[in-house]
Amino acid sequence: MKELSVVGGGVIGLSVAWRASARGHRVTVYDPEPGRGASWLAGGMLAPVTEAWPGEEDVLTLGEASLRRWPDFARDLAEEGVDPGLSPYGTLVAALDSADAGHLEMLAAYLTELGREVELLTGREARRAEPGLAGSVRSGLLVPGDLAVDNRRLLRSLEHACGRHGVEFRRETVTDLEHLRGDVVLAAGAWTGRLHPALADAVRPLKGEILRLRPRRGCLPSPKRTVRAMVEGRPIYLVPRDDGGLVLGATQYEAGFDETVTVRGVRELLEGAERVFPGIAEYELVETAAGLRAASVDTMPFIGELGEGVFAATGHHRNGLLMAPVTADAAVAWLDGGPLPDEVAAAAPSRRSEERV
Repeated sequence: MKELSVVGGGVIGLSVAWRASARGHRVTVYDPEPGRGASWLAGGMLAPVTEAWPGEEDVLTLGEASLRRWPDFARDLAEEGVDPGLSPYGTLVAALDSADAGHLEMLAAYLTELGREVELLTGREARRAEPGLAGSVRSGLLVPGDLAVDNRRLLRSLEHACGRHGVEFRRETVTDLEHLRGDVVLAAGAWTGRLHPALADAVRPLKGEILRLRPRRGCLPSPKRTVRAMVEGRPIYLVPRDDGGLVLGATQYEAGFDETVTVRGVRELLEGAERVFPGIAEYELVETAAGLRAASVDTMPFIGELGEGVFAATGHHRNGLLMAPVTADAAVAWLDGGPLPDEVAAAAPSRRSEERV
């Protein structure tokens, strides 16, 4: 049995703590508000295919490797006592104009060439799949293999599982690693760059705003699957919840560590979503919030040893929830002295020094 200190109690840190403690290691999680932060505000999409773009093949490979782990990961969590709420309904990407339609055709061709399952739909077929879509939707791309998860149920599930295996929670902010016990996993999201010199210029905060909506009596129900679109160049996603609610996101700003919700951000999200799914105009606006994603310099996370008993698990950008299983597997493999999963090789922190050379 080893002693492990996990800095950060978001989805990555909690996943590492759960998996490590379940293997018999003694784990302490340091976070002033475990189960909050960016993970609490996530949309919950587990969608490496619809996030894919030429030139980011390594990110797609890593995302798909983690997606394949998700059904077992969710099942194991449910067996610990709290179901994380995994949804198997896939993603529908909607195109509102000819430029968007052309983009979907390019994405479909690219993904088909890579052997991924996708289906191009006409506007009518897209509305048949999701009856609430606007009549102006010209075409769609159906990605049946994508999943989604209720992020807040997931966090509660992870906290419960950690508790079952004796994880200790220290509600404090770590500013240096000198007094931590045992090996260390750095999973403090956007703040990780402040904790180790190798990550100081490699991980930065990227602000995103989300809204939570709920249909009122007589409103059209939320879509069954995740709906994504580009509206005037801005990405929009609508992710349904089992209780009928809807998570709407996400703006994206370079704003340092600012976590305020702006009028512009709320307006852009609502206007964009209403063009895609007009029925939300009558929904109740339940929550507005902003969080800080941990963005890396090249969209690939940092997963691997930094030296001297310190392991990086950060910089996941939009994919923290998606990549939690593979990141946790890598951290536990490192802790146990075994080889890391092959798919995380491209995420090694050493790539930064190699790029400089």
